[in-house]
Amino acid sequence: MKKIGVLFGQENTFPPALVERINAMNVEGITAEFVEVGGVEMAKPCPYAVIVDRISHDMPFYRAYLKNAVLTGTTVINNPFWWSADDKFFNYALADKLGVAVPRTALIPHKYYPPDINGQSCRNMQFPLDWDSIFDYVKFPAFLKPHDGGGWRDVYHVHDPQEFFEAYDQSRDLCMTLQAAVKFNEYFRCYVVGQEEVHIMPYDPRQPHHLRYVQDPPEYPKGLLARVEKDALTLCRALGYDLNTVEFAVEDGVPYAIDFMNPAPDADRHSVGEANFEWIIDRVSKLAIKKAQNPELQSTQFNWARFLSGGTMTTELAGKPAAKKAARK
Repeated sequence: MKKIGVLFGQENTFPPALVERINAMNVEGITAEFVEVGGVEMAKPCPYAVIVDRISHDMPFYRAYLKNAVLTGTTVINNPFWWSADDKFFNYALADKLGVAVPRTALIPHKYYPPDINGQSCRNMQFPLDWDSIFDYVKFPAFLKPHDGGGWRDVYHVHDPQEFFEAYDQSRDLCMTLQAAVKFNEYFRCYVVGQEEVHIMPYDPRQPHHLRYVQDPPEYPKGLLARVEKDALTLCRALGYDLNTVEFAVEDGVPYAIDFMNPAPDADRHSVGEANFEWIIDRVSKLAIKKAQNPELQSTQFNWARFLSGGTMTTELAGKPAAKKAARK
């Protein structure tokens, strides 16, 4: 019997629904349960063929446990080695190299030193920083946000240098990015599962959290959803994520990818709505079963490595199997 484990934190709807759905499918030789883990012996195989990871980004013990599990043959959704290596600033740069539109983005040094760091540790740092050059490149309005964060934490909308410095003073020891704001008319949040299926959800980040998923979307310009789907697949295939959300803000018909490092994306029934919840439960259940039945599908290759070493990633990604038609709610 092959077991699929779900590793999670404070979520109350997605994990039990996922376990229930997998077990209700009655696939011979497959069962699902919540992961149970205590002390971990090095290099000892764990009892799960597949683990769906929803929490290791917040808990180092779980991240180390999952890396050991991958080493000993478990497939983890998403691969903890890829996830550990990524940050949002790198992803913006990669997207630009892949031809996916992203807003102008600059990496900003820490306002305050991280623990155990002092002035001598930063002797390679330019001082004073050429702020005018950074502002001329990014331009205002802009968003100051962590280079590796999520959940809209520590995000500041700034309209001029004064607002920037006021926000920067509150950034503590976080490494930040300054990113040009997109004056969007349309905004989409896309579930991408298995690097093949895309579910496009009209979304409005300006609304309260429980109202952000638009229930009655308008008609969109011809070709817009097709480009959103194509760019979402390009990003997830390059990053190696089997479960992700990709967010696009559309200005003058151009979808700019602004957030696409969400390997444990929001899947709460009460926030995403029943139809979106049903879609993600169905697709992740099928993906986990497929991975359990085909362990060779786990890869330890960084897909973007070929591109950075002079390969032809764009061509290779374009040659992937055609994605199923994007769904819309």
